[in-house]
Amino acid sequence: MGQGQQERVTTSLAGAVAEEIGASLAPVDAELERRYPGDPGTRQPVHTVYVPGDAFTADTLRDWGDRALAALDEHAPDAAAFAAALGLDETLADDVYARVRAKLEREPVEDLRVDFEDGYGSRPDAEEDEAAARAARLIAAAYADGTAAPYMGIRMKCMEAAVRDRGIRTLDIFLTGLLEAGALPDGLVLTLPKVTYAEQVTAMARLLDAFEKTRGLVPGRIGFEIQIETSQSILATDGTATVARMIQAAEGRATGLHYGTFDYSACLGVSAAHQASDHPAADHAKAVMQVAAAGTGVRVCDGSTNVLPVGPTEKVHDAWRLHYGLTRRALARAYYQGWDMHPGHLPTRYAAVFAFYREGFERAAARLARYVDRAGGDVMDEPATAKALAGYLLRGLDCGALDPAEVARQTGLTRADLEGFASPRRGDLTATAR
Repeated sequence: MGQGQQERVTTSLAGAVAEEIGASLAPVDAELERRYPGDPGTRQPVHTVYVPGDAFTADTLRDWGDRALAALDEHAPDAAAFAAALGLDETLADDVYARVRAKLEREPVEDLRVDFEDGYGSRPDAEEDEAAARAARLIAAAYADGTAAPYMGIRMKCMEAAVRDRGIRTLDIFLTGLLEAGALPDGLVLTLPKVTYAEQVTAMARLLDAFEKTRGLVPGRIGFEIQIETSQSILATDGTATVARMIQAAEGRATGLHYGTFDYSACLGVSAAHQASDHPAADHAKAVMQVAAAGTGVRVCDGSTNVLPVGPTEKVHDAWRLHYGLTRRALARAYYQGWDMHPGHLPTRYAAVFAFYREGFERAAARLARYVDRAGGDVMDEPATAKALAGYLLRGLDCGALDPAEVARQTGLTRADLEGFASPRRGDLTATAR
């Protein structure tokens, strides 16, 4: 057959066969769409900061940023000192240090949770009522005047019998206070701690449904995070992964799975000296969480370190190196969010995040550009890899590690283009390939 001659195409199966198969798989298609909608395509904060309900004030966000800057001034007054303390590549030192300081001045906290659980404890009802109402008033005011973190909310008490009613009341006071102040902010986040059974997640979903109906809100408006800090939340008595059932029990309201380092470690009998986010028990739990959440649109958040960067410079540097290393380790394992317990953790959180994205930026941008242009290279990438590359660049942009102009220059793509690659629901990954 000569070149350019049209190929003769023949088939054997009747069209009815494909139709029958399509009909038989229609329920599966619908189930896949419902259970695995993919990433929501929204910004994920790099951390969550916890502040006890009685300690939260209108100045908390700025105070954390100022205290973090003061820690830098005292213990790492320039890029060289900071890089030496962390073992940061000298070629990145100036850029990362400048970005860290700018971040602490501009947006020191990306996600703040006013804590009414372990960080708050048991208080007289009148006292917790007042603290919950104050949290609502201050958060509403922060969103109104533009001083809020991108994400803010509360961690209530859990659904266990002893504290259930108290937790429900605090949540009601907080949400009602936000509505009385105007509306629920777009960055609202709620955290349900110490979840053991999927039924507790269902109860939370029903509670929020009842609130929405009472206040005339759009159904499903309010989501929540599930905190994983008990062994039962990972493995059920029948040997199945409880956390997978919890995601489904949330009825579409689950937004995140947060690993609780110390409660979970203690639950397994890990001694205090070895309770850390890089313990094998922690790695197992987070791996199960990661697999259960994959494709569901629910994001996984790492835990925290309880080693605080306080005291003389030598001790601060030791704590910084630990926190920096744990954060870099988590990022490599695709845990893009973690907890920060002290203002002194902010410099190393952002240093680790910025270094992670700065180090890989040029190669990731070049790979994505080659994929888009269908050009060759030393790596043969597929659509799934293009999705990961775009997601990497978007996360770097969101946190301030990368600048829009340099990403556009290196990739030839706009942010909208990147979002199209990162979120398949926005269009076929191959559609934008030139």
